[in-house]
Amino acid sequence: MKILFAGGGTAGHINPALSVADYMKEREENFEALFIGTEHGLEKKLVPAAGYAIKYIDIQGFDRRHLLKNIAVLWKLEKSERDCRKIIRDFKPDAVVCTGGYVSGPVSIAAHKEGIPSIIHEQNVYPGLTVKGAEKYVNYVAVSFEETKEHMTRPEKCVLTGNPIRSEILRADKASARAELGLSDKPFVLVFGGSLGAGKINETMLGVLKKLVRDNEISVLFGTGDRNFAEYSKRLKEEGIALSDDIKVVPYINNMSAAMAAADVVVSRAGAITVSEIAALAKPSILIPSPNVVRNHQEQNARELEKSNACVVITEDILTPDILYDKIIEMTLDKERLADMSRNVKKFAVTDALERIYKLVKGMI
Repeated sequence: MKILFAGGGTAGHINPALSVADYMKEREENFEALFIGTEHGLEKKLVPAAGYAIKYIDIQGFDRRHLLKNIAVLWKLEKSERDCRKIIRDFKPDAVVCTGGYVSGPVSIAAHKEGIPSIIHEQNVYPGLTVKGAEKYVNYVAVSFEETKEHMTRPEKCVLTGNPIRSEILRADKASARAELGLSDKPFVLVFGGSLGAGKINETMLGVLKKLVRDNEISVLFGTGDRNFAEYSKRLKEEGIALSDDIKVVPYINNMSAAMAAADVVVSRAGAITVSEIAALAKPSILIPSPNVVRNHQEQNARELEKSNACVVITEDILTPDILYDKIIEMTLDKERLADMSRNVKKFAVTDALERIYKLVKGMI
């Protein structure tokens, strides 16, 4: 089985593709995968690190604020489609799997023109521009929510699969993870703002870290995002925040499966994959939805959990160091509440999405 994967930009698009590839590799004796991405996305780092080959195209997303800039985007789309067709002819895949992001656009079009069956996966309730554009070219749209079908022009192509969750996330064990991370018996809080980091969360965490270092009662692992780390380290020194073995700040959390499994509380954005992983691991969470996404879909994701008392939601407009610090302390000290939230969020877990997508692709072939 030879599968061409497309998905790039952020880890939220790349990790699902890697999860599907790993799942297929375990089940197919002669499995071969090739990824298509861009040189300025996280796929350049994550895909080779996972042991897969990758080819690069030059493509970017549409600019909704500066429409004239999209003339160049349209030119790049046409050229990248030609490049994708050449990659497809050379690789000769049995099928194409797209997991979103603007890279998926030219790949799905090229696959259609080359007569290769394809599927695109939508993570959120409301489909993104790329998925809506690719809908007419692909054989199936794998959706994570039943409601997504209502927003598609070809709902008959939609198949409910849920969000792919990395197998290492599903296999993770809390006790083993805590030992791997060298954690003490203090409550452990994992904080990250997505694979690229989040400015508002980073800024807020300066004040939170200052208090947590002073208290010395909680262990914290905080990921700033690669592009923010150097400046953030400088800010920590300027603020006189002395880190320790219990309070760590890193550019990128490479061992996310262990970190998630070990956590007593997760503080993060509310992207669909993150929310799905939180549900699969039954983790109490404080979700801070990004306001800079289409149709405010992250807040929609978070509010669904909040309705069932499965998380705490803090929107950016009210986010302050004091509010976040108080919520962290309040939750970590209330073990009964944590247990209740854990039970509630587990109800949202879909743990067989990889098998559903695998069967869909195999049947397509």
